[in-house]
Order: sequence, then C-alpha cells, then structure tokens
Amino acid sequence: MKSLKYITTLLAAVALTVLVGCASSAKQESTGQYVDDSVITTKTKAAIFNEPSLKSAEINVETFKGAVQLSGFVSSQADINKALELTRSVNGVTSIKNDMRLK
Repeated sequence: MKSLKYITTLLAAVALTVLVGCASSAKQESTGQYVDDSVITTKTKAAIFNEPSLKSAEINVETFKGAVQLSGFVSSQADINKALELTRSVNGVTSIKNDMRLK
C-alpha cells in the first residue's frame, strides 16, 4: 500500500513538472509555439528566397510568438518593402519588426 502511494505521488510530480515545463511565459515559448515559430520562419525564408529581386542570404529572419524580426543589409528601400510584403503574406505572422538597413 505504501508503494502505491509512493508511485502515485511520483507520477503526479512528474506530470506536474511536464505541464509546468511546457507552459510559456513572456520570455519563453511553449513547445507548440516554438514549432509554430519555426514553421513561420521557414515559410518566410522560403518566400524571400523565391523572390528573384532579393538576395536572401543578406536577410535574416527570426520569429518569437508570431512576431517576425527581419534584419540584415539590402540594396534599396524597394527591397525592404518587398521583404515586408512577403513576410506579411505568411500565415501566422502577428507583427513584423524591421531591422533591415540599406548598404
């Protein structure tokens, strides 16, 4: 009987640890949010890569909780506008922070 209580307590502690470990906070993402952000980053990079007028190697993309940050150096304001337009078209993007600079 004591071992049953011990096992039950141990399982409850493990379950609580797993639930707390997967919860998100203001500075951390949950596992699901991390996966979602990875998908948004990949789709954004693909959209920029498939645009012949942009040099995709010079534009960095990072995503946190749906907010996309674009950084790097581009040749013109038109390139910045095009990258922003492509990013807006990606499903799941909640906001965009533009840190791109002109060369």
